[in-house]
Amino acid sequence: MNKPFQFKEFTIHQDKTAMKVGTDGVLLGAWCNVDEVTDAVLDIGSGTGVIALMLAQRTEAMTIDAVEVDENAYEQTVENFENSDWGDRLYCYHSTFQDFADEIAEEEDTYNLIVSNPPFYTDDVKTANASRNKARFTSSLSFNELILGVAKILSSEGKFAVILPLKEETEFINVAKEHNLFLNRVCHVQGNSNSPIKRSLLEFSFHQKEIVKEHLIIEKERHQYTKAYINLTKDFYLKMQ
Repeated sequence: MNKPFQFKEFTIHQDKTAMKVGTDGVLLGAWCNVDEVTDAVLDIGSGTGVIALMLAQRTEAMTIDAVEVDENAYEQTVENFENSDWGDRLYCYHSTFQDFADEIAEEEDTYNLIVSNPPFYTDDVKTANASRNKARFTSSLSFNELILGVAKILSSEGKFAVILPLKEETEFINVAKEHNLFLNRVCHVQGNSNSPIKRSLLEFSFHQKEIVKEHLIIEKERHQYTKAYINLTKDFYLKMQ
């Protein structure tokens, strides 16, 4: 599992961090809307840096920042940024998101696009791996803290995109609304046509508009991917044509 993960235009080393490259991060990096992203992008909780690197590949944004609280994950992100073709546009901060958002807000800076594959296991049962716990449990960054920080530093026309378990969707949307962030786009993700919907991709802005609803099935059968999933990820995965 510690082997580097080779994408078409960059490589992710993942030997230092508990959180490896996974489908969730790739889905978010490929799905979020980058049409109007011209300037600054932020990835909250970078892990290996995979989402930020995907956004560097997808956009011309001059600044692509990441913030990561776990020291090993931070070092891994920096390494992956430096080894990429876009090292001059990518920067990772070693900080809690709460402190980072306060500092950015104080400087009156904003981001066009903010993305996060946030910690989301709210269950009481934790694993023995402290780094994995920190990365994967909401005790280190609650939905309210995440959304509060985003609301401070998202530009007036900016977009905020996340991926969550379906069971967390309603609560997250309600908390976002309290901070004047409104759901504009949602995509429900199924592993295959017979499996339950497990993930929600959500995109918010400060503007209320008609919600665009999408649905994505990943596989027809084991390792036989649907056309929609291939189209979404083919610019990144080596074996997707």
